[in-house]
Amino acid sequence: MFRAVFRLSSTGARCLVRSKPSISAPLASRCYSHGRVETDEEFDARWVTYFSKPDIDAWELRKGMNTLIGYDLVPEAKIVDSALRACRRLNDMASAIRILEAVKDKAGPHKEIYPYLIQELQPTLSELGISTPEQLGMDKL
Repeated sequence: MFRAVFRLSSTGARCLVRSKPSISAPLASRCYSHGRVETDEEFDARWVTYFSKPDIDAWELRKGMNTLIGYDLVPEAKIVDSALRACRRLNDMASAIRILEAVKDKAGPHKEIYPYLIQELQPTLSELGISTPEQLGMDKL
């Protein structure tokens, strides 16, 4: 252990003692991601596919929603539609309400986003028999 500390300290001392470099290198910007950038359509399709899995369980549903809500975006209506259908397949209406609440929270100060999503999701909500938090009176708590 002392040998490793001595080696690191001597290397660190050499860096401090070194004079100005003879060649000045330009500052390099780092690009950590060399992979392909995912388009919005591919992102949406990936999440719709994730929530459309016929064998999705409650843990995967919650994990997917936590990951999705962690992004700096409000999910598209088709992603929320797919997540609500997964809730219905699991017979988990509490998670469906939580998803709607999370989407409302993600919309934040942009008051026009949540009503738009509810408008887009209304046919699905009616088909699946899911009430919105407002219809349940949860917005008044």
